[in-house]
This record gives sequence, C-alpha cells and structure tokens, in this order.
Amino acid sequence: MLDTAHIYIPDIFTRHGSDRATQEAVVCGEVRRTWRDFNGNMNRVANRLLAMEVGKGDKVGVLMGNSVDILEVMFGVVKSGACVVPISGLLTGEQMAHLLADSGACVVIASPEFIERLEPHRGTLTQVVSTGWIAVNGDSPSWLGYTDWLGSSPSTTPAVVYDPDQDFNIIYSSGTTGLPKGIVQAHRARSHWAVSNAIEMGFRDHSRALTTTSLYSNGTWLMMLPVLFAGGTCVVMPTFNPTEFLATLASERITHTFMVPAQFIAVQECVETPAGATDHLEVMLCAGSPLRRETKRKAIERFGPVLYELYGFSEGFATMLKPGSPESKFHTVGTPVLGFDVRIIDDEGQVLGAGEVGEIAGYGAGMLSRYHDRPEATQAMVWLDDRGRTFVRSGDIGYLDEDGFLILVDRKKDMIISGGFNVFPADLEAVIGTHPAVLDCTVIGIAHPKWGETPLALVIPRSDAQVSTDELKQWCNERLAKHQRLADLQWRDDFPRNALGKVLKRELRQAFESSGQA
Repeated sequence: MLDTAHIYIPDIFTRHGSDRATQEAVVCGEVRRTWRDFNGNMNRVANRLLAMEVGKGDKVGVLMGNSVDILEVMFGVVKSGACVVPISGLLTGEQMAHLLADSGACVVIASPEFIERLEPHRGTLTQVVSTGWIAVNGDSPSWLGYTDWLGSSPSTTPAVVYDPDQDFNIIYSSGTTGLPKGIVQAHRARSHWAVSNAIEMGFRDHSRALTTTSLYSNGTWLMMLPVLFAGGTCVVMPTFNPTEFLATLASERITHTFMVPAQFIAVQECVETPAGATDHLEVMLCAGSPLRRETKRKAIERFGPVLYELYGFSEGFATMLKPGSPESKFHTVGTPVLGFDVRIIDDEGQVLGAGEVGEIAGYGAGMLSRYHDRPEATQAMVWLDDRGRTFVRSGDIGYLDEDGFLILVDRKKDMIISGGFNVFPADLEAVIGTHPAVLDCTVIGIAHPKWGETPLALVIPRSDAQVSTDELKQWCNERLAKHQRLADLQWRDDFPRNALGKVLKRELRQAFESSGQA
C-alpha cells in the first residue's frame, strides 16, 4: 500500500533550492539571499541540531529581530523535525524566560538585543542543554557564537520524515490579556496557511512580498509564508518607517505587502508617493484590527483597488474582504478564507441567525492542535456544531449578514456595560476617528458609581490639530447615542501595542486605575 502523500513546507523549500537556485528568496537591507543559499543555510541549522540529537518532539526558542538569519534559523529548526518557538521582542527578560520555560525549549538561539534582557533570568531555564545557548550576530559571554556553532555542518537536505500532525511551531500570540498561551500548530495547519493564503491573494513564483512587521509574529506569516511557499521573494523591512516603506514599494517592485492599521495611518501622513510605488502592487493586506472607514477610503484612493482586509485569530480562523466585493459590504470583514467555516453562537452555545449578535466561532484546516500544556484552556475554547465538527471560540463579538459576510462588533472582554446597556468601543472609535483632528483613538471602560462603567476616549491628535478637549468631547457626544456618550476624553502621544499594532486596552485600563483618576 502506498504512503499517504502530504504537502510539507520543508520539502517545498528543498525543491525551490534546486529548481529556483539563483532566484532571490529573501532580501533584507543589503543582504540578498538566493534560494540555493537560503535553503542550504536552513539545512545547515537542521543538520547541526540533529547532530546535537535535537529533533522531533524537541522545542527550540528563537529570539531575533527582523533579518535573513531569523528565517534561516526558524525554518532550519522545522527542517530538523523540531518545533520552533519564536519569542516576541516586546517582552521583558522575565517574560521571555517565562515563555521559554513554558515551552520546554532545550535550545535557545538569540541575537544580542534579546540576550541582554534574558541573561539575568537564564539560571531559571534549567531545561536548556549546556551547549544550547547560541548567539547570532554578536559575542556574548557563555553563549556560543552562531558561526562556531554551525561549524562544518553540511548544507545537504537532512534525512527527516515529517508527519502532518507533528508540531511545527508554538506561537505565543501577542494577546491583550496577560502572558499569552502557547498556540501549537502542526505541519498540516501551516501547510493550509500557506496554500489558502497563496490562493486567496494570488501569490506566484514571481511575487515579491514586503513584510513590515516582526517576523516572530503570527500575522507577519500571512505575507512571509505564502510567498516563500510559492517560490517568490520575501523582502523584509528591518524596522518599519513609512517613508522607507513607500520607497521600497518602488525600488523592490513589490507585488504584495501587509500593514496593520497604525502603519496605514502613519503612511497617510507622508505627502508624497514615489514614482513607481504602485506600478507592480497587486495586494495590500491589512490585519490585526479593523481599518476605520476614513483610513480605508484614503488607502484605496492612494494605492488603488488592491486593499485586502483580513480578520482572524492565531488559533486558526480567518475571513477576508477582497477588492472585488460589492460596495455594500465595505463595512464587513468579508467571508471565510478558503478551507474555513464560521458560526455565531450565544452564551449557551446556540447558533444565531443572520443579523443576531454573538460570539464568533471558526472551523478549518488551519486550526491549532492545542494550547501547549493547557488542556483545560484547550477544552474551554471548543464548540461542536451539529455535525460534531470542532470549532474554536474567538472571544470576539460579531454577526453575519444575509449573504454570509461577517461584521465585527468588538472584543467580548472590551465590551462596556453602562447602566445595563452594552457599549462596544469600536462603535465609538468609528465616530471619534472621523474628526479631522484625530490621528488615532481608542475607548476603554472605566468605573462609574451610578452606571457601573462608562466610556473614556483616549486620542492621539494630528500634528496640526487645533481643537480643545472639551470641544472634541462635545463634538463626539453630539454624534453618539445617550448610553454611548463619553464621560471623559484625554490626549495621548501613543498607545501600548502588541506586535501587530493592536492597542493593549488592558494596560490602558490598569494605568488609568493606578493613576487615581477613577
């Protein structure tokens, strides 16, 4: 009997290394790596790990900034059969150590800016093998240099056989509540991620995709993974700068790119669009949080009908609104991505009909395998449909229209209950964001002695803003329903955000409570 075949990303990269040997695979700053060298360097990492007897069932922590090296390391880990654990650069050293310990990583590969924060907590990571502390692009005492560690490790394809349900990675989603849970995704899920997004957004072997967010972030993989899967070229921005972003669109002949709403807003502040910036552009993806209508309109005016909006969660579900969608669906986040299905359920788990607001639950081939070492949390997110299929509860509130398009209302945990009425911050933010003096805004719930909770608006003004706090508050409340009206409005220079630019409202609420203003 023949073995059941499956698409494995490591095997796809091996083929590209042979079939597209001299084509660019990755570009970052001055570094340009061909597919032959990119694949060979992945193989060197994999073979070195295997020589350490690190492979299937083992976890390898990766703490690095945007570079060609981080991609070679991450996929080299996967090629060895081990599970890669990319860690956020936004965390403190103590938080990094906590996630490495939680994952059970036996090897840590890091660059100096991460090592500096992690080093004081290194003694707590007793599961890391003595030879498993690897420093990339810099010398650190008691860490082995990356070049020395690789040594003469061969660039030949490692003799590893993969399994569809084998762990590919653990992503610690940069969530908005506390230290995140480890989301375990198998080879099967990652293959679906690559295939479905390649089809939905039209990635091909000549595509050139620009990544603008951190490569350890799951959202960045929306752009990075499908373009590499298709045999195209991934152009990586070391750090995001709106002017450099526009220039790179032109100089690198970019066909696909991805930004979060805060980056779209920053780009709109740039007056000039360089010649040639949009000549090759086919897809401009937005994810992380919904674009406000005005921001969306300006993006389409500037870049043309290339805007794709994706709503999803790292546990494994996504919808997409494409440029060809009817204008009447402009306010939605589209329909499920290829291979996914969606339901809206109430608090008792009953399916709701069109127009009824409830929790969004998703199903599909890209779902996580489990939360790492958290069986209770895994079970708590499960909802079964009438066919017995396992859906994932999102914690987001929304509804489906009569055509099956999803309208996102808000995060369930961010909902404000004021005087018994449900107040969704996103509704208020949509109104506040239309004022010409507002660059960005967010709304949180604060304690109120009579109503229980009441809305507080936090606003980042445009540089040329000429409006007082009271004037803007009055302008907003004239346009809001009685139960939505703002109790207060305050100015901010910036908001705390996760890796994909989503505002960390929990931190804003905590800061407000500790300030004594309540």
